[in-house]
Amino acid sequence: MNIAQALTQAKTWGLDHLEAQTLLLHALGCDLHDRAWLLLHDQEAPSEDTLAFFKGLVQRRLHNEPIAYLTGSQDFHGLKLVVDPRVLVPRPDTETLVDWALQLEMHAEAHVLDLGTGSGAIALALKQARPSWDLIAVDASPDALAVAQANAQALGLTVHFSLGHWLNRVQGPFELIVSNPPYIAEGDPHLPALIAEPRQALVSGADGLDDIRQIISQAPSCLTAGGWLLLEHGFDQAPAVQDLLIQAGFAQVQSRKDLAGLERCTGGQWPEVK
Repeated sequence: MNIAQALTQAKTWGLDHLEAQTLLLHALGCDLHDRAWLLLHDQEAPSEDTLAFFKGLVQRRLHNEPIAYLTGSQDFHGLKLVVDPRVLVPRPDTETLVDWALQLEMHAEAHVLDLGTGSGAIALALKQARPSWDLIAVDASPDALAVAQANAQALGLTVHFSLGHWLNRVQGPFELIVSNPPYIAEGDPHLPALIAEPRQALVSGADGLDDIRQIISQAPSCLTAGGWLLLEHGFDQAPAVQDLLIQAGFAQVQSRKDLAGLERCTGGQWPEVK
C-alpha cells in the first residue's frame, strides 16, 4: 500500500483528510506540517510497521483521542509544546488571552501569575514574548506540572512552577493574573467528545463557573492596585463573568473575541488606591 492509498483508506474509515495527513506524517517521522512531502511521495510504499502504526493512530483518533496526544505535541503561540493525557490540549482560543495580556501596559519586570497552567502554554508564551517578566505558574496536578516543567526546560524558558489550588498557596502581589480554568458545566453535551482529556481541567460545577467564582473572589488580595485579572471562559459566559468581576469591585471590565468572533476572554482591573 502506498501513501495515497493509505490516506484514501483512512478517509473511507471516516477520518478527516487533513488529520489523516498529520497522523501519517507522524508515523513516517516527518515534519507534521510538511503536507507537500506527502504529495510528492504519494506513490511510495511505507513499511508494514509504519502502516500498522498509522492505522492504529487512525483508530484511536476515530475514538475521539486528540491529535495532539497521538503526535505528542501541539503548536501554541509560536511554541511547540509536548502534551499528553496528563494535561488539556492547548487551544487556539487561548491565544486570545495571551495576546490581550501582551497588549497591557506593564512595567518591564512585572510579576505575573498563571493559574491552572496545565502544559504551561500561557506562562511559556508570555515568557517567550516578555523575557523580563517574572512568571509563576500554578497547578493542582503534580502530573500537569511535570509536563509544564519539561516544556519550559525544552524551550529554555525560566518560569517558576508551584503546586497549589488556585490562589490558596500564592503570595502576591502581582501586576497580572491570567487563567484558563475549567468552565464546562456538568452535563454539557460536548463532554463525551472530550473524554480523553482530564476531566478536572474541563468541568466546573452546574453552570461551569465554580472555579471562575473562586478565582475572582481570591484575586483582589493578590493583585497590585491597577493590576489585571484575565480569564478565559465559554463562548456564552462573558456576561456572567463580567457581572462577577463587577460585583467583586473590578473596574475596566471588558471581554475580548477570538478569531471566530466569540467573546472567550473577560477581564478587569483592580482599582488604583485613591
